[in-house]
Amino acid sequence: MVLIVSIILVPLLTVAIAALFMRKHVAPARLVEQLGPSVNVNGGNPVVFGEGQVRESPVIGMLHRMGRLLPASPQQSKYSQNQLTIAGFRSDSAFEIYLGIRLVSALTFFFLVLILLRDALQQNGMLKIVLIIFSAFIGYTLPSFGLGWLVKRRLRALRRALPDALDLLVVCVEAGLGLDQALQNVTSELAGAHKEICDELTLMLLEMRAGKRRNDALKSLGERTQEPELRRLVTTLTQSDRFGTSLGDALRAHSEFMRVRRRQDAEEKAAKVGVKLVFPIFFFILPSMLVVSIGPGLLQLINGLLPMLKSFQ
Repeated sequence: MVLIVSIILVPLLTVAIAALFMRKHVAPARLVEQLGPSVNVNGGNPVVFGEGQVRESPVIGMLHRMGRLLPASPQQSKYSQNQLTIAGFRSDSAFEIYLGIRLVSALTFFFLVLILLRDALQQNGMLKIVLIIFSAFIGYTLPSFGLGWLVKRRLRALRRALPDALDLLVVCVEAGLGLDQALQNVTSELAGAHKEICDELTLMLLEMRAGKRRNDALKSLGERTQEPELRRLVTTLTQSDRFGTSLGDALRAHSEFMRVRRRQDAEEKAAKVGVKLVFPIFFFILPSMLVVSIGPGLLQLINGLLPMLKSFQ
C-alpha cells in the first residue's frame, strides 16, 4: 500500500513543482517575448499589444479539448460563466477549461479509490459501486468549491480596495479633473496596491474608448463584478451624470456613507463575537480549565480512597 501511494504521489508532486516553476519563471518571460513591447495609451497605464494570439500551453489545450466533450445545460453554462467572470477569468475558453478541470478531478478521484481500496472493493460489490460513484461525484464537485473560493476572495479584494479608490477619486475630481481622467489616475496610482479594482476600471475605460457610452460602461462594471458596494458607486456615478449634479459632492457623500456603513458592519461583527465564542469555549477552553483546576484534587482523592477501599475488602 505504501509503495502504491508513493508511486502515485511522487509523479504528482514532481508535476506540481514543475508547473509552479513554469508559471513563475518561464511562462512570464515567454509571454513578454510573444507580446512585444508595451504601448502607452493617452498617457495612462501601459497596455500590451501583440501581433498574434498567445498560444495555449499543452496542459491548457488538453483541458480545453476535454471540456468540449462534456455536455452542459444553458443554465449551468450561464451560471458558471458568470462565476468565472467575477473570479477574473474572462477568456472565451474559460468555461471549457473549467469543465475539463472538473472531468480530470473526477477521473483522478475515481482511479485513486480503485487503487487505494482495491482489496476492500473486491470483497464487497455494493461498496465498490457506492464508493466509485461517490468519489467521482466528489471529484466533479470539488472544482466548483474552488471557484466559489476564488470568487469570494476577489470580491473581498474589491471591497477592501474601494475606500482607497473612492478617496483618490474624490481628490482628483475636486482638483478639477473629469471623471475619465480621474479614473485613469486612480488606475495608475493604485495598480501596485489594488490590482483587482484597477483591472476592472481599466477594462471600463477601454470599453469607453471603444465607443461604449459611459452609463453603459458603468452598468457593465457593476454587472461584471457583482459587488454590492461597487454597484452602489456605479449607481451614484450614473445618477450624477444623468441629472447633472456635482460629481465631487456626490462622491464625498457616498464616501461618508461607506465609512458609516463600514463602522456599523464592524460593530455588528464585534457584537457577534460573544455568541460565536460560546462553542469554542464550551468544547475546548472549559475542559482544559476543568482538568487544570479539578485534576490535582481528583488525583489526591483517588490516591486517598483507593487504600481505604482495599482495606475494606
